[in-house]
Amino acid sequence: MSKAIETKKVQVGEIADKFKAAASVVVVDYRGLTVGQVTELRKQLREAGVEFKVYKNTLTRRATEAAGLEGINEFLTGPNAIAFSNEDVVAPAKIINEFAKKNEALEIKAGIIEGTVASVEDVKALAELPSREGLLSMLLSVLQAPVRNFALATKAVAEQKEEQGA
Repeated sequence: MSKAIETKKVQVGEIADKFKAAASVVVVDYRGLTVGQVTELRKQLREAGVEFKVYKNTLTRRATEAAGLEGINEFLTGPNAIAFSNEDVVAPAKIINEFAKKNEALEIKAGIIEGTVASVEDVKALAELPSREGLLSMLLSVLQAPVRNFALATKAVAEQKEEQGA
């Protein structure tokens, strides 16, 4: 077996491992972006702990088959870049969606969210979700509401009793 084939097998294995380990993956078409724009996007993604790579489609297709994610292969045409996030499910979708709003040349093609192939609409819906901190603050306010209402009701009853007794 030639050295080139061995190298490609190793690459396919590495890409498949990235697909398996990723909490979310976003596939984009970056045609039309300048080098400066791509550099800025990479910088934003890197700051969020997201890996942004360009691979040959044939290698990526073989890797998705090895990872059991063949459903995304239909979107692997033309020049693609792939954003992998191992921790934060929302980060790549949010950053890429915001960047795509400012730079129309960037096109979201598809994604994988926790092992499930997702359409463009799914990726954009994920991007519109509030951040983890925002969701936690919403949850906290929902949990505090009954206690606050109970406290207000108790205070009102106490004031009413005071007025009747005086």
